[in-house]
This record gives sequence, structure tokens and C-alpha cells, in this order.
Amino acid sequence: MAENRIDVIRPDAPALAAYGDQMVGVRELTLVHKDQIDIANVTADMTTPDQMPRYDRPLPVEIWYPADSEATGSTTLKAYMRDGKTLVDLHGKAMLDAAPAKSETGFPLVIVSHGYPGNRFLMSPIAENLASKGYVVVSIDHTDTTYSTLRSFPSALVNRSEDQMFVLDEIARLSQDPDSFLNGLVDAGDTAIIGYSMGAYGTLVSVGIGLTDQAVDAREGFWHAPAGTLERYRASSPAYRGRFDPRIKTAIVFAPAGYSSGFFDDETLKGIRVPTLFIGGSNDDTVGYKDGVLPTFQGAKGVDRGFLVFEGANHNVGAPMPAPEEAWVYDPDLKFNLAMHYTDFVWDNVRMNNIATHFGTAWLGKYLKGDAAMQTYLDLVPVSNDGVYDMVDGKPAADHTYWAGFQPRTAQALRFDFLSAEH
Repeated sequence: MAENRIDVIRPDAPALAAYGDQMVGVRELTLVHKDQIDIANVTADMTTPDQMPRYDRPLPVEIWYPADSEATGSTTLKAYMRDGKTLVDLHGKAMLDAAPAKSETGFPLVIVSHGYPGNRFLMSPIAENLASKGYVVVSIDHTDTTYSTLRSFPSALVNRSEDQMFVLDEIARLSQDPDSFLNGLVDAGDTAIIGYSMGAYGTLVSVGIGLTDQAVDAREGFWHAPAGTLERYRASSPAYRGRFDPRIKTAIVFAPAGYSSGFFDDETLKGIRVPTLFIGGSNDDTVGYKDGVLPTFQGAKGVDRGFLVFEGANHNVGAPMPAPEEAWVYDPDLKFNLAMHYTDFVWDNVRMNNIATHFGTAWLGKYLKGDAAMQTYLDLVPVSNDGVYDMVDGKPAADHTYWAGFQPRTAQALRFDFLSAEH
């Protein structure tokens, strides 16, 4: 079997990409959201939600968490790759079923939501790394849209945000359950959501950006859902405006889908409720850059927000793990090389993961843990190549403007904009 490491920190990685001081454990749970509409089995003659079939919706989750300092265990995970058939080994630092660390107040919760298609391991390098820094990270398998359950894009439209909110409730419940390993380990009142692509679409819905009337009422085309199933997310409805959960304190969204398809617009974007870090590639031809990710960032006004851009990167930006070695093969059924699902055409995945983890660590440190010192890593000259490196005896000279945390020569082909809630 290939090694497929998810814990590689390159020598040119920025400072906050390094693993933290906590040992890490990892466990799988299957949560079940009962009595949900079975979107994949809705037929054209079903015109109202009460006519649609229902099922108990399974949601497997992978949980990375701070572990006891004396914990031991296997560090190999089993995960399906893009073909939905092949199980591969992923090797990291997290120990399977390790004893959890003791915590007097509980660690903040981070919910991770994959793209379409994807699975709970797609962002495992970031998830494991954050757990080592004192977070409980819960990554969801969104049924109907994982590699091994793929059957419905409309299910992603309807269920992404709903899954996130259900998982938040379930983790909060388990944090109070004396029979759960999560008892006392996690503080669900201090939660962030990280989403990629369609997971980012769902994240934006969860943090206050409702859908346009056009999106809710659409009845044809790829971007549509069965009649009435998106009504709960209509931005103009009082029910949606009252839906926001104050336990969610911040969000990070990679290549968020929605704007270029008319699901969000400049008016609905104003509904955002929490500080949000946007991450995108300047050549994204899946959800769009100038007509997608960029205007989403620009329109999300009234909260602190950051925007990290990988110049030249496409849609596989920052979030996807490196392609498993077994994926470097042409798949005759899917009709493409499976590695193309993970890789970027310009950037190395590990390099992007390291940089995204650096900024994610700073963002969550500030907005989830209240560490004001993290602002140092966010107050940057916008264009990385414009930064001047001038250190004297280990201290910055007057003209030093190099990106904080980056070694000399390593802040290249990046852009970062930070706007406060007043801008």
C-alpha cells in the first residue's frame, strides 16, 4: 500500500502550519438524522414536500480531537478515493480511538464540510493539524454526495447546511453524555464551520446568507431542487432570518459555490452574521473567480472578513488533500485520471494545505479562541510579492513589510485582503 501522508509540513511552510502541542486522536461515529426528505428518490410528479419520500439520513463523521499525552494507537486511516470503490491508507499523526485529553472547559468545535463529490477525509490534513492545536474537528460524510454514495446534486443543495446544523446539535448533545468520549471534551457553544465548494455553499447558508428567490423557485437546470425543499433557506423569509445559530462564531470557506449560479446575490450576501475567511484560486473555472468567489467576498459586508488568493490556482485550492498514489490512474468509467480530482495545475497540494492551515490557524485563533496576537498574521500588504524582507539582528527594520510567519523568499504568488466589519 502507498504511504499517502496527510501530515507533511514542507520546509518552506509558514510558521502556523506546524503542528501544535496536543497529541491527536481520531474516531468515527455514525449520526442519523431521522425523518428527512429522501431528495435522491423524489420524482417529477411530487410537487410538495409532504408528497416526497422520507428516510433516516445516515451521516458518518470523522472526529479528530486532542488526545491524552500518553495515548497510543494506529495512525492509519482507511478512506475511499474518488472512484468510490478503492479503499486506501492515509497516514498521519492521529491515533485511532486514543484516550481523549482532559479539559476543564472543553475545546472549541470545528465542523468540516466537503465538496461535491467528496468525503470526510478530503480535508484531513487541515482537520488533523487543527486538532493538535486544541480543537475538536468533526468532518461530515454528506450522504448522497460522497464518492461511495454519489447519486444526487440536489441533495447537496438541500442538505449541506441542514447536515451541518444537525451535527452541531448532536455534538453538543454528546458533549453532555457521560457515556460518550466527547463528554466534557468539546464546547459546542464555541463553533466554527469550514467548507469547501458545495460545503462552502452550505456554510454560507449556515452563517446567514440565504438564497435568492430565483434559486428557491427554480424548477429546471442542474442547479435546482425539488419543489419546496429550499424554502427554508429563502433569504427574504422570516423563518430563515430566525434560523441562525449563535453558537457559530466564525467560518472558513474554500472556493464557495453559489454566486455564479444565482443562488446568492449582492443583497442576500449582506445577511452574513460571523467573521469569515474566504480562500480561492484566481483561475477557478468551476464556480468562477471574478464572477464567483471574488464578488462573494466583496458582498459579504458587515463582518470582519479575509480573502486569501492563490494566484493561478483553479478550483482545487487549499482544501483537498494530496491525491493518493493509487489515484494516479485513468478510470475508464469516470473517463479521467483520478488524481485530477485532487490536484491543481499550478500549485502543489501540500504547499497549499500548509498555507491554508497557517491562515486558518490565525483566523480560528483570533475568532474562536480570542487570541488577539493572531491579527499579526492578518495585517499584511495585499500582494505577497510586494513585501520587503529586512530584518536586523532578528528584529524587523523600519521598511520590513514581509508577510508575518513566512520565511524569506517564500511569500510568492499570493494575495491577502483583510476588511473589518466597517468596510
